[in-house]
Amino acid sequence: MVDTVRRFVEREVRPTARALEHADEYPTALVERMRELGLFGMGVAVEHGGLGLDYVTYARVFEELSRGWMSLAGVLGTHGIVCYLVATFGTEAQRRALLPRLASGALRGGLALTEPEGGSDVAGLRTRARLTGGAWSISGAKQFITNTHEGNLFAVAARTGAAGAAGISLFLVEKTAARAHSMIEGAPLKKLGYKGLKTSALTFDECLVEAEALVGGEPNRGFEQVMSGLEVGRINVAARAVGVARAALEDSLAYAKTRVTFGKPIVEHQAIAHKLADMATDVEAARWLYLAAAHKKDRGERCDLEAAMAKLFASTMCARATLEGIQIHGGYGYTDEYDVERYYRDAPLFTVGEGTNEILRTLIAKQLARRSS
Repeated sequence: MVDTVRRFVEREVRPTARALEHADEYPTALVERMRELGLFGMGVAVEHGGLGLDYVTYARVFEELSRGWMSLAGVLGTHGIVCYLVATFGTEAQRRALLPRLASGALRGGLALTEPEGGSDVAGLRTRARLTGGAWSISGAKQFITNTHEGNLFAVAARTGAAGAAGISLFLVEKTAARAHSMIEGAPLKKLGYKGLKTSALTFDECLVEAEALVGGEPNRGFEQVMSGLEVGRINVAARAVGVARAALEDSLAYAKTRVTFGKPIVEHQAIAHKLADMATDVEAARWLYLAAAHKKDRGERCDLEAAMAKLFASTMCARATLEGIQIHGGYGYTDEYDVERYYRDAPLFTVGEGTNEILRTLIAKQLARRSS
C-alpha cells in the first residue's frame, strides 16, 4: 500500500502540486484517484468496504502523501478521525449505515470541534444540543473546520449536560440531511499555507438532527470519544510533518549536490553538510516517534502520551527543517520557483492543529506525573 501511494505521489502529485497550490485550487482529479485507490477507507474494516489497514500503515500513507502535497493528506485527515469515531464508538446501525459510504468516499468527513472562543479548550466548548420532540437541536459556532465545502458528514461536539468534560456529546450531522438546513458554512479562510483545501466556520442555528445521530446512542460520552479520536489525529499530523520535512530534506540535498560555489557543490561545504545531517536525523527520529504511537494504537492501548510526543516533536522539527531548506536554497528558496517555500508555509499548521504544542506540553507533563505516581 505504501509503495502504491509512493508511486502515485511521484507520477501524479508532484508534477501538478505546485500549480494547484499556487492557484489555491481543489485537486478534484487527484482526490478521485485517491478514492479509486481506496484511501478514504484506510481505517475502515474490510467487512464495511474499507481496506482495514493497521495504524502503522495508515500513518506511513500520510507521510507519503504529505511528501507530495500536504493538502492531499488534509483531505483524509479529519475524514479518518470520523471513520474511527463511527467504527469505535458508533452503534451497530451507525456503522452499517455510514462506514461503507465513508470508505467509498461517497461521504467525506470533517470534525467540528474547535470554537471561536477557545481552540484547545475542548472541555469548555459552548455549542449546545437539546433533545426536543425526538430530535436534537444544535446551536453554536465552530471554527477552523477542514473539508467544510467538499465534506458532507461532520462529527459535531456539543454540550448536552453539565459544564466541563462530563457534559459533552458527539453528533453525526450530514450536510444534505433534510432537517440539517440550519448548518451554515462560512466563507473560506485565507491561509498562509494548506492551500487548495477550504477551511471555514460552521454555524448551527437550531439545527435539527435525528436522535440516531448521537454517537453511540448515549449522551455525555463525547469528551472521551474525542480524546480517543485525537490520538489518531495526532499520529497522522506527526506523519504529515515528517512527510513535509522529508520533502524539504530531499529537495535540499538534490539542490546542494548541483549548486556550485567557490568551485565545488555546496553539499561539500561543512555548514551545508551539517544542516543536511541534522535534518536527516530529525526526520528519522520523528518517524520512529509516530511509529511507536501507531504500534501502541494497533495493540489497542491508549497512546495519548506517545501521540502527543510524536506530534510535538515532529511539528517542531518540521518548522525547523523547512526553514533550513530555505537557507540551503539561498535566495531561490524565497521564490516560488522551488517547492521549499511551500513546505515552509505549510509547516506552522502542524504546531497548532490537533492541539497546540503548548497544550501538548502540558498534557505530556501531566501524563508523566500520573505514570510516575
